[in-house]
Order: sequence, then structure tokens, then C-alpha cells
Amino acid sequence: MKKLLCVLLACSPLAAQAYPIELEKQFNGAEVSASSQEIDHNMAAVRVQNYGQQAASCKAVFRNGPEAPRTRSATLAAGQSANLTVKFARSIIRLRVQLTCEPQ
Repeated sequence: MKKLLCVLLACSPLAAQAYPIELEKQFNGAEVSASSQEIDHNMAAVRVQNYGQQAASCKAVFRNGPEAPRTRSATLAAGQSANLTVKFARSIIRLRVQLTCEPQ
């Protein structure tokens, strides 16, 4: 019984403590795909890929509770991808991301 308890306690830090990421997308005709990523307890990223034949400009607004929203932007040429990353001062409990892309 003690060995089983020791094994369970040893494995508990290996369990991922993932936080939910709500990604709201508005592509406005741009041929873009986006996915969210958890990097650390206070860092996250949105990977944006441009599949279209023309350039697209994207802007992401990251909101984490009471902290001020952080804005990241990128201009993607045809076939290009970019990571929009953000680091907060506090641990993320729930992250809300509003991504807006427009063709150029």
C-alpha cells in the first residue's frame, strides 16, 4: 500500500495542468488557419498559417482575467506562417484570444 501511494505521488507532477483557450476567429475572406498552443503556465501562442495566394495581415488580442489585454500582429505572405506569442505576469486560468485576419 505504501509503495502504491509513493508511485501515485511521484506521478502526480507529470499530469498536465492545461488551461482552456478560447480562440475566436474572424478571417474576413483571408485563406488562413489558426490553432492555439499552451507553452507554459503563463505563456501561450497562436500559430497562424496563410494558405492563400495573397498576403494577409492578422491581429490577435490575448485576454487573461484582470490583466491588460495584449495585442500581437503579423503580416503573412502567401504560404507563410507565424507564431503570435504572449507572456503574462500571472498564471493563466482561462485565456481568451480574438484573432482577426484580412487579405491585403
